[in-house]
Amino acid sequence: MISKFPDQEDPSTAPPNDQEAEQAALGAMLLSRMAIGEVSALVAAYDYYRPAHGTIHAAITTMHIAELPVDPITLAAHLRESGDLERVGGASYLHTLVQATPTAANGSYYAQIVAGMAKQRRLIETGTRLIAQSRHGVTDTEQLAAHATAELATIGGAERWPDPIPLGTHAPLPTFPVDALTPWVAEHVAAVAEFTQTPPDLAATMALAAVATAAGGRVQVEVRPGWREQSNLYLVCAMPPASRKSDVFAAMTEPIYDVERQLQEESRASIIEAETAKEAALAEAEGLMAKARKPGDSIDRAALVAEASAAKLLAEEIRVPPRPRLTVSGDITPEPLAQQLAVHRCLAALSPEGDLFDIIAGRYSAKPNLGVFLQAHKGERLQTDRITREQPSIDKPALTIGITPQPAVLQDLASTPGARDRGLLARFLYALPPSNLGYRKTRTAPVPAQVAQRYHGRLTRLLLTFYALPEPVTVTLTPSADRAVEALQDKLEASLRPDQPLAHLPDWAGKLVGHTARVALLLHLSDRVASDGWGRPVGETTIDRAAEITAYYTQHALAVFDLIASDPATDAAQTILDWLRRPRTNGTWRTAIKRRDAVAASRRFRSVAQVEPALSLLEAHGYLRTDEPHRTGRVGQPASATYRVHPSLQEGSADAR
Repeated sequence: MISKFPDQEDPSTAPPNDQEAEQAALGAMLLSRMAIGEVSALVAAYDYYRPAHGTIHAAITTMHIAELPVDPITLAAHLRESGDLERVGGASYLHTLVQATPTAANGSYYAQIVAGMAKQRRLIETGTRLIAQSRHGVTDTEQLAAHATAELATIGGAERWPDPIPLGTHAPLPTFPVDALTPWVAEHVAAVAEFTQTPPDLAATMALAAVATAAGGRVQVEVRPGWREQSNLYLVCAMPPASRKSDVFAAMTEPIYDVERQLQEESRASIIEAETAKEAALAEAEGLMAKARKPGDSIDRAALVAEASAAKLLAEEIRVPPRPRLTVSGDITPEPLAQQLAVHRCLAALSPEGDLFDIIAGRYSAKPNLGVFLQAHKGERLQTDRITREQPSIDKPALTIGITPQPAVLQDLASTPGARDRGLLARFLYALPPSNLGYRKTRTAPVPAQVAQRYHGRLTRLLLTFYALPEPVTVTLTPSADRAVEALQDKLEASLRPDQPLAHLPDWAGKLVGHTARVALLLHLSDRVASDGWGRPVGETTIDRAAEITAYYTQHALAVFDLIASDPATDAAQTILDWLRRPRTNGTWRTAIKRRDAVAASRRFRSVAQVEPALSLLEAHGYLRTDEPHRTGRVGQPASATYRVHPSLQEGSADAR
């Protein structure tokens, strides 16, 4: 028999509930991944009578969605991290659930019992609330009846309609898949995250930026003939103040600045030698010209001018190598950045702050200058009158960006004229992890010396190897990797349909497969840096790992574009939401709409196609539900879906209160 929860109350006085069924449903989920889907399809966290059971259910489903293994041990670790383990009864209670569950095969039956008890409780709650309203002065019987009908309808359905998620907020976002990284990178990311008590997303994003700094523009991947991607990335990990961003940034980028200093020191002598030779040649030319300027008929001016010209040509042929640079400051303005790219071609703008976004937005100019940032991502020819005369243009510029601004900085960038229309926002991979502030450990183990040394050594080797390449090197894909990319393209194409999650972000999603190829190349180079086999073709498993990483960035991009309100679907969804909150002219409320009805929400909407992304967004946030469309009976004419409207959008409804 299943043991009772520690604080089990007297069943004779409790509302309808079945503790054994609740425990058995949870135990089945711990025993079988299939049972997780079956139970969660019938029961939500709020259907459990015991709050602790709801907490356990929510944790299991969160881990399952993140494709993490679910068992009493991993669940206990998850609950311990969130601070909920002791509140649910401790690790021993999780093992009790498993040991006492008769069979995981009956998980759906246990869930049906739990759901039935939840309906009974809601029915009692509804009746109690209606009685209280009638006793406290609510005399409008029609209004009371309408409330009763609405609430009873939700009870009679398959499940209660949960409260909608406000626009601009999201369900918990996935954590960066650290295991998809190369082991020497992954172990350092995990160790830095633990030591600094920060989400691994922060260290992982800066690790990708560090590898992209080494390879960006120096190695490229040929997906198919005619389709090549550079290895530079634009990466943003937005976190609030006091998130220890600077500590993580320093730990992940230190080898870059060490190598940069090393290269500068090693080149110092050759630069001075070339400068001296050039100055000497110019001095000789100037000396000859000085003789030619002297008055007198005995001077062969033509010969002196010819010698001076030859000396000056010789001086110009002496090339003074530029001081090696791998990075530029995070507050560089577009014109100096263009000049530096003209000299060095491959650079990285790395910063723990968001000053670069302020500059892109036009802090120091009346009009934002986006051109260099647009061209340096793709590697398009960079040419501008502001670049130095000696280097009027540059082919294949490659800029890597790795910054950790505050979320508000993203909103400022989104308001920059042209940032969305010209595709700047679409070029970034975004991470928006939660802050650990308030839940951090006081004392943590430092990053193991061996882990830090391995990261420093491997990244240093990457930096030196690719910096020394005289020309960019192209790496190809294996046939199976090519097929994997093709499958990603097919999947992405389907996700851009009007009723799919990425329909309202075609500009960002259009670069997703290219970004995946770039990440795959960085993983490939990191995997093989120690064996010098990085010139071999990229394999299928590497594409799969990269796809896992860009899938993470996809979920975060959806949240970021919602946050910065640069997404047209978000604005349109808010317009429709405001319209749904207003009663009709006859005082009644909309309980269901069709797509064509939503077009009437604003004069800005001209067609059904304009409102479909907004309706999908409202459905994803729980404001609408799609009923199965009725068959029209006409060949070739598609049925029109009906959207039910959440009761909370009706003024005076119980859900609204």
